[in-house]
Amino acid sequence: MRAAAKRIVTTASWHRRLLAGGVAAAAMALGIEAASPAPPPRVEVTVAAHDLGGGTVIAADDVTTASFAPGSVPTGVLGDDLEGRVLAGPVRAGEPITDRRVLGPGLLDGFGADLVAAPVRIADAGAVGYVRPGDRVDILATTVDGLAPAQVLAPDVPVLSLTAAGGAAADGALILVAVAPEQAGDLAAAAVTSRLSFTLKSRRRGRSSTSV
Repeated sequence: MRAAAKRIVTTASWHRRLLAGGVAAAAMALGIEAASPAPPPRVEVTVAAHDLGGGTVIAADDVTTASFAPGSVPTGVLGDDLEGRVLAGPVRAGEPITDRRVLGPGLLDGFGADLVAAPVRIADAGAVGYVRPGDRVDILATTVDGLAPAQVLAPDVPVLSLTAAGGAAADGALILVAVAPEQAGDLAAAAVTSRLSFTLKSRRRGRSSTSV
């Protein structure tokens, strides 16, 4: 009887210690969880699913979503209504797609109400690969025979968008620039009689940094 009672007491004591240990562990876990900071809020943003070229007509599988910290989301980011829109310039995989990245009225926002968007076909298609939307360029016209000096038709104008060359390399490549209406007329006339090129302006000093 005494041995049995002793075993019962020992077993009960062991269970009490086990229970106390479990309660202590649970309390510690709850304390750690309470002391841990809450995860920062995230915002789902529409981004390019893979590298996309300028002029791409966006399809459903060209975009996806990614989580961004609220303060890192660029202004003008577009939502899930991008299918069928045309990209104004190249976009890297994972890059948020904003209103400035697609063709539309928003391309001229912020450049002044007195400017228009003018297409310019650059004779050297390869040179256009060095340009990005937002760069500033001087548009030059050279006679086909090359005998007359090059003439600057539109100095220091912003590039709105660009597309890769289509067809033969001799077709050149198209860029869209923001210019005054009279400059747009000069560019349209020169496109018939001249070869058009550009010099890329330095962002820092406004000087020509690359001549193409």
